[in-house]
Amino acid sequence: MSNTRRTGTISRGIRCPIIRQGDDLADIVTGSVLEAAAAEGFALRDRDVIAVTESVVARAQGNYCSVEDIAKDVKAKLGGGTVGVIFPILSRNRFAICLRGIAKGAKKVVVLLSYPSDEVGNELLSLDALDESDVNPYSDVLTEAVFHEKFGSPRHPFTGMDYVAYYRSLIESCGAEAEILFGNHAEQILPYADHVINCDIHSRKRTKRLLEKAGAKVVYSLDGIMNAPVNGSGCNADYGLLGSNKATEDTVKLFPRDAQGLVEEIQARILKATGKHVEVMVYGDGAFKDPQGKIWELADPLVSPFHTEGLKGTPNELKLKYLADNDFAELSGEALKEAISESIRKKDADLVGKMASEGTTPRQLTDLIGSLCDLTSGSGDKGTPVVLIQGYFDNYTNE
Repeated sequence: MSNTRRTGTISRGIRCPIIRQGDDLADIVTGSVLEAAAAEGFALRDRDVIAVTESVVARAQGNYCSVEDIAKDVKAKLGGGTVGVIFPILSRNRFAICLRGIAKGAKKVVVLLSYPSDEVGNELLSLDALDESDVNPYSDVLTEAVFHEKFGSPRHPFTGMDYVAYYRSLIESCGAEAEILFGNHAEQILPYADHVINCDIHSRKRTKRLLEKAGAKVVYSLDGIMNAPVNGSGCNADYGLLGSNKATEDTVKLFPRDAQGLVEEIQARILKATGKHVEVMVYGDGAFKDPQGKIWELADPLVSPFHTEGLKGTPNELKLKYLADNDFAELSGEALKEAISESIRKKDADLVGKMASEGTTPRQLTDLIGSLCDLTSGSGDKGTPVVLIQGYFDNYTNE
């Protein structure tokens, strides 16, 4: 019987102990992977990928901050008066605690919500409802009264939340005055507030530039809030509140920091234990969009904040079906297999623009692998915060 390998890429969730602050995560991850391999009867190979979810990295680091920490930082940076908050995503998990902190650090909060949906696709109102109205989303700024007159009090199709009412109640519960507007241009906040926090994720640099150009007096993106410790709190120098998640009713877990040493330590420990050179990454949200809910999963600032050197770059792959249907259309069986295998062995180091690579995915390796890991680990009760990917870098010629 042939020894040819019959499987390609394999993704395994690795069960681990519950991670607590101060735990030796390199030891736990390495031990969990090796124990899984022994128990399940598989061996590690060179270029396997060990991926650790960002949540357990941040938890082990104790990278948390409170509503009061956020409030103190906001007040110090924006003055404690009227603060404009523009383009937040609609999320109890991602933004509610941040909004409470902002409100506690201000006398009035003016929120500008994008419509008909937020940056990652959460619906504020349906496209059908917008189409049936006389509202032009490219130009019109709506007050809360006009919004309700035009659209009623729409609820999120998945969560059932009325986010307009919810965000208003959060602000007012913190003792601040609330005003909510609806618009799609950053500059539309400036008649109402010239001290602004822009809360968009992936377009934040452009938004901040537009606000400053239009005359805003003070502008911070969320990556500039909690980018240094407050009262001994956690922080993230690069991303601030971006990538944070609700931990308790009064605290958020921040995106992990300073974890390059962690991924390199895990890599070194696996090499010492097995002789295999694996790649290691920290991953958060995957970079994919749900076709049903129209929600783009990536609410973190990026998929992988820390990874080993071998995970840099993009795939360099040939499209097998193109070769089979075009270059070798007259071949079949072993002759076709050998012809395609030879093409793979001889493929150019850079296939960009080559017809034989057309249709392959031109994305960062960390985005692709991180998406696979996010789908494997899930966000619920699987108990697999570590994912082992095997065979990702293999191709048709690998035995």
